[in-house]
Amino acid sequence: MMGLPSRIRRAIKPKKPWNLRPEVLLCPNTPEPMHCTTPRHILGHCWWNMTRQRAYRSTNYHCIACGVSKHQTTRNQLEGHEMYDVDYEIGRWVYVETVPLCDYCHNYIHSGRLAALLEEQKITQARYVAILQHGDDVLFRAKVKKPAVHNGPVAEWAVWRLVINGKLHPPKFSTTEDWLREFGND
Repeated sequence: MMGLPSRIRRAIKPKKPWNLRPEVLLCPNTPEPMHCTTPRHILGHCWWNMTRQRAYRSTNYHCIACGVSKHQTTRNQLEGHEMYDVDYEIGRWVYVETVPLCDYCHNYIHSGRLAALLEEQKITQARYVAILQHGDDVLFRAKVKKPAVHNGPVAEWAVWRLVINGKLHPPKFSTTEDWLREFGND
């Protein structure tokens, strides 16, 4: 193999193994104060492109939740999804990593957005049901149970912060009223 050009050696070199992680489908929905407050907005387009491309390569271009290859997705591509640890009581949304997902798994995670798309008739009822069924099937096959919904204390809007590499970032919207102007129902 040493006598081969480096581009060919790279192409035939075995890929680093990776493990399916269907539990990523259970990440919490974004708390309202943290809407539009993401690492990609704060760190910029270049950071986002490098980070998501690294995530795609980490699974050899497969969805980390269901294992489908990017070439088997409905749009022949993967999507980057930021994973967070959330502490509702103190209002912390801590960025952990970016993972590669197929569009079905990504839409499953963003169930609130998915429901809004259905309500606005931007997706069909059949697609909505197919996405939910896909995610439920992935979790069922992996024997992963959905956790209970958080019902405990939740921090006040003003104290919420996104944490990236130990640095605190305030919400894009200062108050519920600001958020409602952007996302509220008319």
